[in-house]
Amino acid sequence: MKLNANIRKRFRVSNKVKRVASNDRFRLSIFRSSSNISAQIIDDVKKVTLISASSVEKEIKSGPKVNKIELSKIVAEKLAKKAQEKKITKIFFDRGVYKYHGRVKAFAEALRKNGMEF
Repeated sequence: MKLNANIRKRFRVSNKVKRVASNDRFRLSIFRSSSNISAQIIDDVKKVTLISASSVEKEIKSGPKVNKIELSKIVAEKLAKKAQEKKITKIFFDRGVYKYHGRVKAFAEALRKNGMEF
């Protein structure tokens, strides 16, 4: 089966993260579209999603209209707050296909400001 470049890149990045994954850290997977961003914290050992946050949720969509980088920061703060409630502070950041630049970088920096370690 022939895979395109984006799928190969996603597998390469995710498999590096999964290879070093342990029981004390979970994986944070990020997805961004042209107008929205979403992220989820995944337990790869049990293969279950623990927490998720997205810019299409009602509370975020109904808020004031902001640009996409600010929207990424808002989603990151919401995800970090949910993670703190479940006592999750250490994660692996799985950027997937996306470069660590722009909205992905803003998302990661907002997570770090709110107490997440990766």
